[in-house]
Amino acid sequence: MEVRTILWPTDLSPGSLKASGHVLSLAEKYGALVVVMYVSVDLCSYFPAYGNYPSPDLIQEFQGWEVEQAKAKLEHICGEALKGCPRLKVRLVAGEPAAEILKAIDAEKADMVVMTSRGHGLGARPGGETGLGRVAREILERAKVPVHIVRP
Repeated sequence: MEVRTILWPTDLSPGSLKASGHVLSLAEKYGALVVVMYVSVDLCSYFPAYGNYPSPDLIQEFQGWEVEQAKAKLEHICGEALKGCPRLKVRLVAGEPAAEILKAIDAEKADMVVMTSRGHGLGARPGGETGLGRVAREILERAKVPVHIVRP
C-alpha cells in the first residue's frame, strides 16, 4: 500500500492527541505528508432556533478567536510531537466534524486517516472510555480509505 498523505483529524483533547505517535511513525515509514485537521463547530448554525441571540457578529468573533487558539495549539503540536514528520500541513475548517473530515479526505487526496476512537467524549459518560465515538464510527463506516483507529 502506498501512503503519500495521512489525514489526522484532532479535536485537540488530551485523548485525541495520543494519536500523534502513530501519526509520526506512519509518516516516517511512508515519507508521507501529514495533514493535521481541526474542525471548529459552526456556532452560527445553532442560534437561529433560539431567535438569533447572541448576534451573528459576536458569534463570528468568538469563532475567529477559537480558530486562532486552535491554530496556535496545532502549530505547537506540529513543532513538538510531529517534528520528525517529513512534511506537515495544517487544515482549519468550521462545520460538522464527520462531514468535514470526509470532505478533507477527498480534497487532500488522503491515503489514510489516523484518529482516536474518542476525543472530547472520552470519559464524558459511564463507559465512555470504551468503544467508538460518533465521529470515529461515521468515518470508519463512510471513508473510502483505510482508517487507523488509536485507543487513547
